[in-house]
Amino acid sequence: MAQTDKVIIAGAGPVGLIGALYLARRGVPVTVIDALPAPAEDLRASTFHPPTLDMLEDLGLLEWMLPRGLKSPVFQHRDRPTGEVFSFDLGLLAGEVRNPYRLQCEQWKMMRHIGELLAGMPGVELCFNERAVHVAQAAHGVRLSTETPIAIRHHEARWLIACDGANSIIRKWLGIEFEGLTYPEKFYCATTPHPFEENFENLSNVNYVADPDQWFVLLRVPELWRVLVPVADSIPDETIVSDAYTQAALQRIAARPGDYPVRHRTIYRVHQRVAKRYRAGNVFLAGDAAHINNPLGGMGMNGGLHDVLNLAEKLLAVMAGAGPELLDRYERQRRTVCYKYVQAQTMRNREDLAQKSGSAREKRLEEMRALLSSREATREFLIKNSMIASLRDAAAIE
Repeated sequence: MAQTDKVIIAGAGPVGLIGALYLARRGVPVTVIDALPAPAEDLRASTFHPPTLDMLEDLGLLEWMLPRGLKSPVFQHRDRPTGEVFSFDLGLLAGEVRNPYRLQCEQWKMMRHIGELLAGMPGVELCFNERAVHVAQAAHGVRLSTETPIAIRHHEARWLIACDGANSIIRKWLGIEFEGLTYPEKFYCATTPHPFEENFENLSNVNYVADPDQWFVLLRVPELWRVLVPVADSIPDETIVSDAYTQAALQRIAARPGDYPVRHRTIYRVHQRVAKRYRAGNVFLAGDAAHINNPLGGMGMNGGLHDVLNLAEKLLAVMAGAGPELLDRYERQRRTVCYKYVQAQTMRNREDLAQKSGSAREKRLEEMRALLSSREATREFLIKNSMIASLRDAAAIE
């Protein structure tokens, strides 16, 4: 691979690191740039969907991740007032994917592993403690300027992939609008080793609990449960993360004698936004730099990984002689399915959990009962919910 085919990836999150690994293993020179001193190890995404697991298997990562996560073949929608439990078995996807289950594994584990792999690969430059400050384009390449603690550096390459998050400085420099909305609420996530499986009968590792008083989500990762609840935007952050507020929120979910042990506390501002363009010349947006959504359904990180692998395949094809117009197809494919599936499904997930009207809630319960009464209807729901349909639709877009 010629040095002129070098790719800069801004952002060492899961999307940027997966893109770097895919390209580097195919001989493409890659420079990864991130403002942090090392890949972040905070508790963010932890759900990997079945088609994403197939992609990770192709990259040789799944075997490493499996013993560090929890296989979750069933996820549940629960209605707290009625006590009804709707269990969806991803085993119905056998034949559609090689790995018909979700894997609950904190993203930072994968990121740390990929960082270690990249550090030993030829043609890979890892630049941490560098903050992107300016991007400029010429006819045949890109120049990214960064700020280090002691200097300004300039990186040049043929292409730049912006995986630098929802506040992407690169997207801002390109003047690309980030269209959408911000919800009038925050999401609060607290993690605890408390065994919620002792409080709820037949609890799965992934649970969405509808309650007109306050819905919540219970997600299990190895050794911990992640508890997500909505919080009014008017409540100050320092109040939300306080022991008093945290304990009250957890006790509403399941009363226990004494306080809950709490390991982590994180507040999310919740948005539904999509960049107006995913490409500007030789610069591409992927992951949160291109789209953000509420975390219900675990589609954000998965969609970002699907973005960057779609783009990486096209970059390789252009390096091998395909016409550069192929790269426009990336935007058409990924932006279209982002709206059609990820944005639509995550907004629907929030609406379903937050229903307060008796008639609206009953209608949703009837829909759930009908879904599970038909094996074929359940399977079609899972194909869409697990992001298989979005990948197929994207592949069909010319």
